[in-house]
Amino acid sequence: MTGGPVGVEDLLRDLAPQVLGRLVRRYGTFDTCEDAVQEALVAAALQWPAAGVPDNPRGWLVTVASRKLVDQVRSEAARRRREDTLALATPAAELLAPAADDDPVADRDDSLALLFLCCHRDLSPPSRIALTLRAVGGLTTAQIAAAFLVPEPTMAQRISRAKQAIRAAGSPFALPEGEDRTERLAEVRHVLYLVFNEGYTSSGGEELTAPGLSTEAIRLTRLLHRLVPEDTETAGLLALMLLTDARRPARTGPHGELVPLAEQDRGAWDAGLVAEGVELISRTLPKGRVGPYQLQAAIAAVHDEAPTAGETDWPQILALYDLLERTGQGPVVTLNRAVAVAMVHGPEAGLALLDTLAGDKRLAHHHRLQATRAHLLELLGDRAAAATAYREAARHTLSAPERRHLTARARRLA
Repeated sequence: MTGGPVGVEDLLRDLAPQVLGRLVRRYGTFDTCEDAVQEALVAAALQWPAAGVPDNPRGWLVTVASRKLVDQVRSEAARRRREDTLALATPAAELLAPAADDDPVADRDDSLALLFLCCHRDLSPPSRIALTLRAVGGLTTAQIAAAFLVPEPTMAQRISRAKQAIRAAGSPFALPEGEDRTERLAEVRHVLYLVFNEGYTSSGGEELTAPGLSTEAIRLTRLLHRLVPEDTETAGLLALMLLTDARRPARTGPHGELVPLAEQDRGAWDAGLVAEGVELISRTLPKGRVGPYQLQAAIAAVHDEAPTAGETDWPQILALYDLLERTGQGPVVTLNRAVAVAMVHGPEAGLALLDTLAGDKRLAHHHRLQATRAHLLELLGDRAAAATAYREAARHTLSAPERRHLTARARRLA
């Protein structure tokens, strides 16, 4: 045994998808394997800080999880036939000896296949997120529930239903091929993007951000990028996360209040993340077809490289938004582009573009539409109309920090 308590949690989260992938490949039952791995992770979290990390931590986890799985099977009379099959198919020595799972190629395939499985098409987006964070991220149900501000029993039910749906679908634990793999990879990216966004700007509650979610999304996207280094959109997504998360230290004031981008202390931004993100997107863009995540990362890079808000290269940002809008990403892109239009061609031009979104049901009651309108009206000098729009935006947001910020803006203008 080696090591101590330092870094045990990070190690367990890194090993979680590898161990689960190994068990699912061996036994083929995702739901029971996932339960067994969670029990093994809990056992390690309790034992390793005191006893030290084993010389082969992954083998230790596979061995313990395998024993837990056998215990689960034996405890259920309704599954006795499956117990017999498992007992006959698994040599006793395999359950006692360190697992033969040191093949890096197998690890790579298992981790990627596990991401694909957790983002199964039969699952709703919330279920995909919850299952990915638990099975691949190694988070407990309580941690996921706390991050999304829902009761733990609710999250437990969501995860349970997701596992049952995967079992009912009977999908093989294998990497998809061809166009199916491309489509499924896009779904995995989208789930990670949603996790990051929820962490960077919480959809509800008293806190503006949930840093644990953002950090976990970046960690998992690094894993995905390592598994598919040739995929430029995965690289673009990672760059976007790094460049955006770099600003998080300056996004809130001393009392948790929201600080807009133009008013942030850029000296507080994480220079290391900015440099890494800029280098990654600069290296990725010339490689081939440019997708939405790469374009968003390029926009974020332009913002992050500007020494001050006043020195932002808005014409370049507008040109990038023009390209991004052509990818058909929806009204939110048009909403963001309206700000760039206003900065280049004046607030009236930006407001005219916002008018085209007034009838879009996806944004009709979204606070960001009214908040953006208020900002452009403020730039135009129409203080009364801007205050009204800020108050309307405050009524539609579920985030307490955003509501306080929008209300304060309206009060200042009024």
